[in-house]
Amino acid sequence: MPHDDRDIGVAEPSPTVSEPGDGGHPAEPPAPAPEVEAPPLQKVGKSYLTWLMLASFGGSLALMVPLSYSLALRISDLAPGHEEQLGYITGSAQFIYLVLSPVIGLWSDRTRSRLGRRTPFMIVGALLGTVALAVVALAPTVLLVGLAWVLGMIGWSTAGQAIQNIQADRVPEEQRGRISALTSVMTQIAPVIGIGLAYAVASSTLLVFLVPGLLGAALVVLFPLFKPEGDSRELVHVHAVTPKDLVASYGFSPRAYPDFGWNWLGRFVFFMGLYFNTTFGTFFYAQRLDMPVKEVAGIVAAIGILGVVAATGGAIGGGFLSDKLGRRKLFTLIGSALFVTGAVTEAFAHSLPQLVIGAVLMQLAIAVFSAVDQAIVFAVLPDRAQAGRYLAVVAFAQKIPSAIAPLIAPLIITVGATGGEKNYTQLYLIGAVLALAGGLIVKFKVKSVR
Repeated sequence: MPHDDRDIGVAEPSPTVSEPGDGGHPAEPPAPAPEVEAPPLQKVGKSYLTWLMLASFGGSLALMVPLSYSLALRISDLAPGHEEQLGYITGSAQFIYLVLSPVIGLWSDRTRSRLGRRTPFMIVGALLGTVALAVVALAPTVLLVGLAWVLGMIGWSTAGQAIQNIQADRVPEEQRGRISALTSVMTQIAPVIGIGLAYAVASSTLLVFLVPGLLGAALVVLFPLFKPEGDSRELVHVHAVTPKDLVASYGFSPRAYPDFGWNWLGRFVFFMGLYFNTTFGTFFYAQRLDMPVKEVAGIVAAIGILGVVAATGGAIGGGFLSDKLGRRKLFTLIGSALFVTGAVTEAFAHSLPQLVIGAVLMQLAIAVFSAVDQAIVFAVLPDRAQAGRYLAVVAFAQKIPSAIAPLIAPLIITVGATGGEKNYTQLYLIGAVLALAGGLIVKFKVKSVR
């Protein structure tokens, strides 16, 4: 399909290495010659942004519906009363992808193809993820569900990371807040709409997984078809990848890049709190409302409709205002404070109105924090030419909590549990404390971003 450049502005040159942080930090050492040159930043228009948003929606739809609903339903069918299996499966899959992601990012940065650097990873990731969802739906044992979900996590996470890499490659500073906000809205509302779709086909386990998966795959693949990335076959490699390069791709120097380091830590702590409070959401609602797990989807979808409104307002309001005011960190702190309010409300909720209020506040909070902090990430990248590698490291700040929290949470909910009820109050309060700590770290330790 021909490439349509009418919605793209004039290219704006940009340095490939971020500016040294201020606030008394020592200047960063000179960077070595880049392995690859960063493409010029280009202001994107409405058409490009629309397809970017749809791709973000699709990737989140296919990944998050299993994590937030359908995997719990599958575990409930195969191992009734053993909800801790959900934590072990999701945590293990996250850990495996965590180990692979920097290598995938490095590979993406260096890919030479007619389709570009990022597009092959979107397409292959979506195909792998879709096949894995079908296997999860048909697997007769919990072990096979877990193995298939490992492949599903790798596929959909790779596709999603490629979409974020495209943003780092293309979007200039003055558009980062609003574009991060709009794509964040898509990732927030996708699970809610996806759960509604899954509930509509709940009579078929296969369709519960495949309807969101196929729709997500279509939206991911259509993005590069309508807005091609461009040929990367002329990319020049300075040297071949060495074992040292592979090891280095798993980390960075906090001394050389302090703002990148502090923002990474703030994200890590915030998302640890978030995953404590979302991993067992389906079982939490079932317990507090005294309902069977299979009947919770309708309640979650109804609550989610209000959450969609809150997430949309939070992300767009935070992202657009942060662009206009030139202030990012204030909004990440506001987001973490709102999360605390919502988590505490949910911790002590035993009625539908209380659960609705807590859930809406948490959706609002996650949207504000995620949208604005994503703009901060793009601003403090050590080397935009290696966006794939460094964004994989940034993803550690989210993926490590998503792997650890589901493994720790089953222990927390059993401490002080009485009868057959798990101690979700304790879990949600711990999550609130961590979320607030994450916002404070970003606000007071990141210096080069206002």
